[in-house]
Amino acid sequence: MRLQGGCCCGQVRYEVVGEPFNCTNCHCSICRRTSAAPFVGWFTVARKDLHWLRGKPGSFQSTAKGTRSFCRDCGTPLTFVHEDFAGEIDVTTCSLDAPAELAPLDHVWTSSQLPWIRLADGLPAYRESRNKP
Repeated sequence: MRLQGGCCCGQVRYEVVGEPFNCTNCHCSICRRTSAAPFVGWFTVARKDLHWLRGKPGSFQSTAKGTRSFCRDCGTPLTFVHEDFAGEIDVTTCSLDAPAELAPLDHVWTSSQLPWIRLADGLPAYRESRNKP
């Protein structure tokens, strides 16, 4: 599979050449805070399958074991890496050029879900993460 995406202003572009997995919507408080959204769509690929085509994102450590990347110019959240899963990288689904091609398969960290969110999509919901600490 070949997917391309980037930030809002176009300064950072990437390509994914591997098979995405863990397509999810995350409701954790850190995803909410770093994106200013009620939840964030993510998909995971092997780190070797993500290639930066233009620009270099900035990054910051959002938790003791997690690092997030973003566009330094427009602030678009782009990726997340957890040190316990160093061979994987999570990519924000809506930074894809065609995010409709990668529908979420579930919701994770719903124990942190905002009380005014009503999930009606019929997808499985997990109180914690099904694959990451």
